[in-house]
Parts: sequence; structure tokens; C-alpha cells
Amino acid sequence: MKLSTILDQIDSQDMALPEFQRGYVWNRQQVRSLFTSLYKGYPIGGFMTWNTHSAAARTRGQESDREGSVKLLLDGQQRATTLYGVMRGTPPKFFEGNAQAFTDLYFHVHDEVFEFYAPVKMKDNPSWINVSELMVKGVERYLSSHSDIAALGPVEMLKVMARITKLGDIQHRDVHIEEVSGADKTVDVVVDIFNRVNSGGTKLSKGDLALAKICASWPEARAEMNGHRERWAAAGYKFSLEWLLRNVNAVLTGEALFTALARVPEEDLRSGLKETANLVSIVLDVIAARLGLDFDRVFPARFAVPIMARYLHNNGGRFPNAGERDRLLTWYIHAAMWGRFAGSTESYLNVDLKAVDEGGIEGLMSQMLRTRGDLIVREADFGGNTLGARFYPMLYLLTRTQGAKDFTTGIALSAHMLGRNSSLQVHHIFPKARLYEAGYTKEEVNAVANYCFLTQDANLDITDRDPAEYFPAVESAFPGALASQWVPQDKTLWTIDRYKEFLAARRQLLADAMNRVLEELWNGTAGADLERSALAPVTAGSIAGVQELIQDLAARGFAEGEVDSEVRDHESDELICVVEAKWSDGLQPGMTPPLVLELDGNGEELNRLASLGYLVFTDIEAVREHAGDIELTPVP
Repeated sequence: MKLSTILDQIDSQDMALPEFQRGYVWNRQQVRSLFTSLYKGYPIGGFMTWNTHSAAARTRGQESDREGSVKLLLDGQQRATTLYGVMRGTPPKFFEGNAQAFTDLYFHVHDEVFEFYAPVKMKDNPSWINVSELMVKGVERYLSSHSDIAALGPVEMLKVMARITKLGDIQHRDVHIEEVSGADKTVDVVVDIFNRVNSGGTKLSKGDLALAKICASWPEARAEMNGHRERWAAAGYKFSLEWLLRNVNAVLTGEALFTALARVPEEDLRSGLKETANLVSIVLDVIAARLGLDFDRVFPARFAVPIMARYLHNNGGRFPNAGERDRLLTWYIHAAMWGRFAGSTESYLNVDLKAVDEGGIEGLMSQMLRTRGDLIVREADFGGNTLGARFYPMLYLLTRTQGAKDFTTGIALSAHMLGRNSSLQVHHIFPKARLYEAGYTKEEVNAVANYCFLTQDANLDITDRDPAEYFPAVESAFPGALASQWVPQDKTLWTIDRYKEFLAARRQLLADAMNRVLEELWNGTAGADLERSALAPVTAGSIAGVQELIQDLAARGFAEGEVDSEVRDHESDELICVVEAKWSDGLQPGMTPPLVLELDGNGEELNRLASLGYLVFTDIEAVREHAGDIELTPVP
């Protein structure tokens, strides 16, 4: 079948995308590679479709009441979407993703290369032609509307016209399409086929399969779920579709395995999603207001939320009283600290769902005790390092709820703050450069116990001074500020040569504070000081340098990076780490590989980042040097 015929069938809705397919994930480099292969006549692989009756098909982006049959793309979605986006100049109706990946693709008529539009080198340059414009107009109309080609010499004009014609003829390229059909080809069978033919790509997860079954009877489910996710994302929380589906399953069935959803009627699914979204929002609001964990970076134990949503469901959608609310929050903190759902997620979800149904909060805590033996926080528990450490959010929780004060203003960091004081930054108490000079390891330098949260002004004011220098000044100006940040009062520990002893002493202070918070929450003695107004998200250590790097590179024409960005495993959605900066599509989208800056990562994290295809840098200046080696091409 010709590529142009495939596009025509997408237009006529004879070819569509099944709901179980994920969205568009290609980057500009992959788009360029596809069109380079097409232009050069290289193989691009075949397509596979599932031929089924339109009445039984649940497709994305089109009406479901059309008659006849429809071909659902099983293999070739990314290629078909790319071809449609470039050749039609607009995304197909089933599109879900970032259209910038295939927008403004240009072709150089002399060098015969594809690149994305860069105004400095392409504006008013007739050697660069817009591929979408050529495909939409057709070769003859395109040539007639570009008189600059006729101005070329006869020989060169013929070469250019031949290349443009060759480019236009891409749409007439024949490709093989393998068709799957038959009454025995149910959604389950087709999903299994999809996973097999996509063995080199990202397989459908259990959640994807469950969503496919839901969309088979309720095609609008994906869009409605994405609407809730977008609302939470606007508030600072990033959740996957599968995570939301876990919550729906927990609320409706009290089970963790997605197979339980197969027994739920469509009408119950519709009402259950609305109820679940409301319950999740209540949980997020309570955790934010009561514990200060109010955005994604410091939001741990996200798989504890389905348990808490189930608890609310069992209690009519509300907490019986403030005491029960705080006791459930106590359980949530323990789930976060001890990594309750870090291993066999479904197994622990099933255990805890049964426990909350049969014994409420007491049942949950009994299961936690059975696993842990005791629930006491010890000094060693704060011994992690990097911003991805399990107890990093606990340090933030303590800062937000226990009256920690800023070092240059004396302001309580948990209070509502405006203007320049409206955001916190992570500060290394002992400066990194001085510790490295003294021979300490990266793990020691980036210990959680060496972090505290300060306002931007305080962070900039302290810079890289030793605690032995700036601690006395802080204590003199704002008595009690150091103690409020759990700084050991033994001044002999404020020197670099006793840094390890300082860490041990501060870890003990933090553990004692954490135990007090947990005891007060559980026993109902925690006062109103735990409820705080939301602060702006915390930015990473050395953030001033990271932001300066991003701004500098953007000013030079490179893509703008993301600060404090999550990196997750493509298949399991497991959080690998939070990097200081990330360029998902490279410094020059479509031309350079994805890049991350991870200042505090350990060896395992760095290796996993590299295995996902990222260029990994652990030093700001190294990124600058790398950018300097790239031929600067401004990115639109």
C-alpha cells in the first residue's frame, strides 16, 4: 500500500488508533531519520493493522458510530503519525503528544539533508524548503509559487527540481501492511500481538491492558482521566494514567490487581472515576496542608494514596474527625519512610487494602508493625544522600511544620511568605567545594543531613562560606535560628575536620524531631502549627548556577532545559531520580541526544540514566564545554 493511501485512510477514518495505544513519543531526531531513510530509499519497516467491525472498535479521536470495518494500527503508530503530521502539516485526529516533534521540517535542496527550522540559517534562504508546504501543495504548485528556483542556472535548476520531485514522491512509496482479522481476535489477543510485535519497544503494562478493556465499553475514559491528571499537574503533581487507575481499582473493588476491574459495569466505572478523583484531591490537599508536602518533588509514597482513598470511600468520603485524619497521616509518613510500596507494589497494596477494610487505621498500622518490628526513627535513617533519598521529603516536612527559621531574616519558613521570600532553596550547610577540597566523597558531601532549606536571599548571602564563619553571625542576629534548623549547638562540630561528627549529631536531632511529630500526630496532640500555607516548590542545591546555565544556553540559541525534573523508567514508570536539569530532546531538539545534569547522583543512578539514552553530566561547567563543541544552530 502507498503511504499516500495510508494517509487517505486516516482522513476517511478507515484507519485509526486503538485506545490501548500510548501517545506519540518520537523526538525530532527520529523524525529526521525517518524522512532521510524515505528520501534515500532505505527500508522503513512494515505496518500491522487489526481489521475489526467499527461498532466493536474503540478508537481514539473519532466517532464510534460509523458503519463498516476499521483498521486499527497495531504496529507503525509512530511512523504513521509522523508521516501524517509532516505530509498533511497537521496532527491526525487520534494524535496525543507533542506536535513540535514533527513541526517545521525543512529540506536543503543542495546538500539533501533534513533539519528543523532555524531562523538564522533558513529565513529568506531558498535552499531550504518547507517539507509540509511541498507535500500539501504538490510539486507543481510548489515550484510555480517559488520563482527563485527559476533564477538558478539551467544545470543547477534541473538538479534542484529533480530533488524536489524525489522528495515529493516519498508519499507514493509502497510499504507492506500485515492485517490481523477474525472473530477470535479479541482485545486481549490483539494486545498480546501488539506486545509481541513491539518487543523492541515499550510493551503495554497491566494498566494499559486494563485501560484498553475499559475503553472498549467507555471510549471517553482516557480523555476524562487525562483531564484529572492535567488538573493535578497544574497544582504541581505528576501522575501516570496507570497510577490513577490503581486508585480507581482500589476505591471500586478494594483490590490491587487490575483484573478486578473487569467485573465492574461501565456505569459504575464512570461514577467511580469521579468519586476517585475527588477522594485523591482530598488526600493531596490534606497531605499538603497538614504535612507541607505540597508538590511532586517532595511527595513520597504515591502508592499509599490508593489506600487512603479507599479509607475515605469506606467512611463516606470524609475523615470522621481530626484525630483519625492525623492517625492516617501518621501511617502515610511511615509508608514513605520505610518504602512500603517500593518492592512488590501489588502485593503490599492488596495486604493494606484488606487491612483498611477490616481494621481501618489500626489494621494498617498493625501490618506496618508486622513488617517493621518497630516504628522508631533512628539516627542512621537520615543517613541517605542526594535529593532522591527517602528521608529528603522528611527533612522538608520538618522544615515546613516545626518552625524552622531562615538564616538571614529569622522568618519562620513555614509561614506564608510573599515577594522575593516566596520560594525555598536547598542549601548545603557545609559548602560542597570546601568539602571536596578536604577529601570527602560525593556521598558524604551530599548527605541529607548536610541539607537545609533557606530563602534565595539567604542562600546567595552565605555562598560558599564555612559554617564556622557564618554560624556565629546567624546566631548573633537571630538567636535560635540555628537550633530551629536542627544544627548541633556544640560549636566544635562547626569545622570541616569534624564534618562527619556534625552529620551524626544533626541526624540524631532530626530523628528525635521526626519521632516527636509522629507521636503527636498519632496521639492527637499535634497543634495547629502543623497546618501551613503552601510555599512555592523547592529548587535544587546550586540552583543559582543551574538556572544561570539554562539561561545562558537559551540565550545562545539552545533549547531551554527543565529544572528539577523527574526521570522515570520507560517501562515501569519507576522514579529513578530527580535531576538538576534536563533537556529531553537534546540541546538542539532533533539534532543532539537527550541530556541530563545530575549533580548528586550515585553510580547506580548515573548508569540507569545512561541506559535510557541520556548524555549524563555531573558538572555544570562540563555542560557548558559540551555546548561549546556543538555548532550553534538556534532552535525555534
